[in-house]
Amino acid sequence: MRMYRVPRHFGWSSSVIALLAMGLLCATVCTAQSSGSNGTSSSNPGSNSSGGSNSAPNGAGNAEKPRSQSGGPADAANDDPTSTRLRIVVLNFDGKPVPSASVYVRFNEAGGFLHKDKLAEMGFKTNDDGSVKVPSVPVGKILIQVVGKGVHSYGKWYDIVKDQEPIEIKLDKPVHWY
Repeated sequence: MRMYRVPRHFGWSSSVIALLAMGLLCATVCTAQSSGSNGTSSSNPGSNSSGGSNSAPNGAGNAEKPRSQSGGPADAANDDPTSTRLRIVVLNFDGKPVPSASVYVRFNEAGGFLHKDKLAEMGFKTNDDGSVKVPSVPVGKILIQVVGKGVHSYGKWYDIVKDQEPIEIKLDKPVHWY
């Protein structure tokens, strides 16, 4: 009588599969709980559904705050305490603006559940006045790199805070190669 045993790799793989399944179920439950708490249910105690007179036409009886006039994505960046908008000014060694310089902004972006953080990148070109407006970057450490014609390349990590002053970058003369 011959006994067969289960190979070793099946023993640990079933536990890994069970852990992954529990993690996915937990993430689903947490997401469902957080999305259901924003007050969008139909039984809103502030609403009057008895057919009486209407409340204010702008929806002042609602629990949500009224949106601003523009309501665009730029306003969403201002409301978020974890992100901010930047203005970067690129100057050459004489203090003159550098037009059409490439500006790269890199920062860590959260990878989420079971994923590593990744380095997100945004690329821009400077205006004729040497400035760039970066729409939304997270508060914290970011890398700013500048490459332009006739100037030395530049790269430096910055600690960004909310409501940051414009970042002025002065580039050096290019290195002379023989």
